Amino acid sequence: MAHSAERPPSVDKLARSLAGSGLPHPLLVDVAREAIASGDHESAADRVADLQRSLLQPVLNATGVLLHTNLGRAPWPSSDAGTYRNLELDLATGDRGSRQAHAPSLLAKACGAEAAIVVNNCASAVMLVLGALAKGRGVAVSRGELVEIGGGFRVPEVMEQSGATLVEVGTTNRTRRADFANAVANQDNDVALAMQVHQSNYKIVGFTEAPTTAELSDLDVPLVADIGSGLLDEACPWLRDGPPAWLKNEPAARQTLEAGADLVVFSGDKLLGGPQAGIIAGSAELVASCARHPLARALRPGGLVLASLQELAMAYLRRDGDAIPFWRMASVPVAELTARAEKVRSAVGLGDVVDTMSVPGGGTLPSVEFASAGLSFAGNYRDAFRSFSTPVISRVVDETTVLDLRTVDPEYDDLLAEAITHAVSKQTSGANG
Repeated sequence: MAHSAERPPSVDKLARSLAGSGLPHPLLVDVAREAIASGDHESAADRVADLQRSLLQPVLNATGVLLHTNLGRAPWPSSDAGTYRNLELDLATGDRGSRQAHAPSLLAKACGAEAAIVVNNCASAVMLVLGALAKGRGVAVSRGELVEIGGGFRVPEVMEQSGATLVEVGTTNRTRRADFANAVANQDNDVALAMQVHQSNYKIVGFTEAPTTAELSDLDVPLVADIGSGLLDEACPWLRDGPPAWLKNEPAARQTLEAGADLVVFSGDKLLGGPQAGIIAGSAELVASCARHPLARALRPGGLVLASLQELAMAYLRRDGDAIPFWRMASVPVAELTARAEKVRSAVGLGDVVDTMSVPGGGTLPSVEFASAGLSFAGNYRDAFRSFSTPVISRVVDETTVLDLRTVDPEYDDLLAEAITHAVSKQTSGANG
């Protein structure tokens, strides 16, 4: 845009002219000041739009990645009415209660644990367990499980921060029960815990071997299993048709505890399908030790997260998978997705109905994909879709834009149709311009 030759308005007048955007006046003053300083006060409206798009807001996930880390992983509805809650009040006695007495106890019941506590993510859960149960002592971990996940979280570094000492056992590709037993028996190691870490975002294939949870359950120290992704029960009793084939071999909390693990730790926002959280479940004695540790207060979640987890746990206990958005999306038949795609295609007269593949995402089940359906458009429309009033996040494969309907709630199909019209129009006008 060419710079205006007219004298710019005052900062306050320009800011007030932008009030229709709904942004608070102090933000509009900043925008107005920046626009005037640039010598182009007429750019203020565009700057406001840029600011609005930088804020946290709803988007339509049409990527087919169910647990999209950049989009908050599992979608979970917020039903908070802005009221007070008995977060730390015992309503029966009127005395102070514990925030760990509500959702955590329900999650424990859902996965067959004696007890559970909740912290703010799975990395926090690992750090708390290590700090509470092994500070100043050794923790035996297979060399094949010294993982790094997103954001630079590395098992050795988290162990160092917790005050525990890493005792590496086995080799990168082959570790046996005897490796753990020897490490525990060696008094120089002073091993307090054995830990299994799920290879949730990578695979080692070929000449490999790893001990099972059952094989490690009779060591002379507690066994902690970081199962990561948060599958509660491999039988998936909350799904009418039972577990989907793509979940095969994914460790589940209930079965890991039944196999002999003393504690399991896992995420709340992956296969569990809820808000970001870390859950520690298992032996009541060990959970209590974690709850008493000073880190537990620093890592505890707030009432909104715990209320969401309570709703989620209730859905699991009712065996109501349809109430959990992740499982509802994951279990939709392809034929239903195809029918929706055809309806949207008919409404806008644009795009092609295509078969595609969805993935779990979020560092969960690497290499797994399953059938889905959606719409495709020749060319790269990614930016145009993202510029819609409710941004649509698409994927581009071989210069073809794909909208996978598995990750779009049917409630938003009409909005998606509007977005298609917007994106194609914007792309066409841009090309003609």
